[in-house]
Amino acid sequence: MSEKVESTGMELLKEIANVSGKGGLFRILKPSRAGVIVESLDEKHEKSLIGPTARVSVLKDVSIFTEGEEESVPLADVFVKIREVHGEQVALQIKSSSDKDLIEFLNEILPDFDRSRVYVSDIKKVITWYNLLSKYVPELFVAGESAATEEVEDATESVETPKTEM
Repeated sequence: MSEKVESTGMELLKEIANVSGKGGLFRILKPSRAGVIVESLDEKHEKSLIGPTARVSVLKDVSIFTEGEEESVPLADVFVKIREVHGEQVALQIKSSSDKDLIEFLNEILPDFDRSRVYVSDIKKVITWYNLLSKYVPELFVAGESAATEEVEDATESVETPKTEM
């Protein structure tokens, strides 16, 4: 997966991060002199200080490599597509699924993903992150769905019926 700044409809992803070496996802609360204060996205909601040397990846900046015209697709777009295909949770069990099943899952969502640069471990992260976000930050998807609906409505409104004058 690559990290790249993209503008997407899922603006809340700018508040969610993955911290290298720590499981799960974290909501970024505020920066401090000694690093950044985060809160775990789980039942515990533990707050902790992540030091300045830790590798923190903000999900809004993460994208998946593709072989198409675009070099990568923002993770937010992938999450929207997963929502369309799988609903609120991906039922695929990460630990018991074969590599082939995981690759088929991503192929269904993003057919042109770059198989040489996107690893099975990346696919597992995408599924895990999606399920966590869907459970603990459902407003992420509600905002995305309403934004998509508004875009369709705006597009519909902008198409005018030709008027004939007599």
